Amino acid sequence: MNHIFHEHETSLTTEPPHLYGRWRRDPLMRVTTGLRKVWFPLFAKFERVRTLSEDDGMLTLEIIGRDVVARDDNVIALTLAAPNGAVLPQWHPGAHLDLHLDSGRMRSYSLCGDPGDRRSYRIAVRRIPDGGGGSIEVHDTLNVGDTVSIRGPRNAFPLALPGYGSSARTLRFVAAGIGITPILPMLAMADRYGLEWTMIYCGRSAESIPFIDELARYGDKVTVRTDDVDGLPTMDELVGPQLAANAELAIYTCGPVPMLEGLRTHLAGRGDIELHFERFSPPPILDGTAFDVTLNSTGETITVAADESVLTAIRAVRPGVPYSCQQGFCGTCKMLTTSGDVDHRDGLLTEPERAAGYFLPCVSRCDSAELAVDA
Repeated sequence: MNHIFHEHETSLTTEPPHLYGRWRRDPLMRVTTGLRKVWFPLFAKFERVRTLSEDDGMLTLEIIGRDVVARDDNVIALTLAAPNGAVLPQWHPGAHLDLHLDSGRMRSYSLCGDPGDRRSYRIAVRRIPDGGGGSIEVHDTLNVGDTVSIRGPRNAFPLALPGYGSSARTLRFVAAGIGITPILPMLAMADRYGLEWTMIYCGRSAESIPFIDELARYGDKVTVRTDDVDGLPTMDELVGPQLAANAELAIYTCGPVPMLEGLRTHLAGRGDIELHFERFSPPPILDGTAFDVTLNSTGETITVAADESVLTAIRAVRPGVPYSCQQGFCGTCKMLTTSGDVDHRDGLLTEPERAAGYFLPCVSRCDSAELAVDA
């Protein structure tokens, strides 16, 4: 009989009969039921109900090291550890964490230490005088002994090892300036596993690029090229001598947008070459059109240019609006829309969040003439 259409209606408030029919109610079941009726109410009188705190994913860490890692003193590395020396969440090369500053700013920084060290994290921060203020706050206010709040780690730039998620046989690393930070742990892993790899490291000058001394241990596997001595590198120089037919090459690169876009154009159509990259600045806007954004809190209307992000336009009148990665993966700048059609260009928000009206102004745009946001 199909129980979906003929549901069981027998009451189970009393014990079943004995298996062999010796008693109307099974003695063992009666004893168990009696204990249950006495034990649980009695236990509840001595055990208080505790309200569990919600885990927001935030960790408070102590700064145990602060080192200058560029010869021009503009890049510092901070080493973070749990105050009680506890084991920290595991991470893999390419991961980053979100640093929450006392000012309310949040910034994302790549982990550039040893993934095998579960007791500490290391990040590096370049001082940017004309930036959003986060790097200046880190440089001017954070010292050994201070505590900071972080979320993460998270990984939007993972390293796929040859034979384990990648069909490549050779790895090529391309870094420019502070873009070395996510690459450093990748070099250590590639070297530890005995993989075939090379790297080119570019920058304005030897004084401005961080960790140059730390890279010396890899010998001639790493080529350092500076603009003031060698000029700007060509795309062929960045890719290296591996650019032959059937290269079976994977390139991991991090640096300024012109370099990344140049590599993407240079390698277009090369199905035998994997290109993995991470930006430290907003991606270029493709197929953009101008539209207006209305701020519900004041009613003021802002025009967003075709080549400008919504976040940039809003920050021009609201400098304090929160943001971090500007690439659509951290969610710091998330806003709620009340009217207009959003062109979502992020990979972070869930469908329910989008249906509720949320969007990321750092990368997403508008398919209508006007967008209204709670900001």
